[in-house]
Amino acid sequence: MAGNIYFVGMIGSGKTTLGRMVAERIGRRFVDLDQEMDQRLGYSFHRLVEEQGWLPFRELEYQICKDFSRMQDTIVCLGGGTVRYEWNIDAVRGSGHIVLLEVSLDELVRRVRAADRPRVNPGTDLVADVQRIWSTQSEKYYRPAELVYRAEGKSIDQETDELITEITTRGW
Repeated sequence: MAGNIYFVGMIGSGKTTLGRMVAERIGRRFVDLDQEMDQRLGYSFHRLVEEQGWLPFRELEYQICKDFSRMQDTIVCLGGGTVRYEWNIDAVRGSGHIVLLEVSLDELVRRVRAADRPRVNPGTDLVADVQRIWSTQSEKYYRPAELVYRAEGKSIDQETDELITEITTRGW
């Protein structure tokens, strides 16, 4: 094995679902940034954002990224916006490989419509928020990715199998 594998992508791209399944099938530990944040806070990170804003969230996110970078041979699901902040990429750089899960905007919106997530762009609805993030920030998702995988249009099992093939072929 060769380091961690970091799953990145927009909210709703399948990071947690696919990351957990890949980890189970190849026998690696799985960690999820959002779950780790909730555990450290003792409450939902949504509450942190609502009560204190995005800055305390981003500070904790950075600390968790640094902690994840000290793990070995772990499948790591980063948050939907984690890669938009270069310091997070710097924190994990050299400790593993980054896989971008790519999904159409329509599919992202469909997947997260029921989720009550804090908006990055206050005053926008879900569709406008996702569209604005992607139109202004998409290069930040692609830049660190060593593998871009289209996580849409197939069963979860098929996507998991394809990702495992890609990972093992690359010797990760």
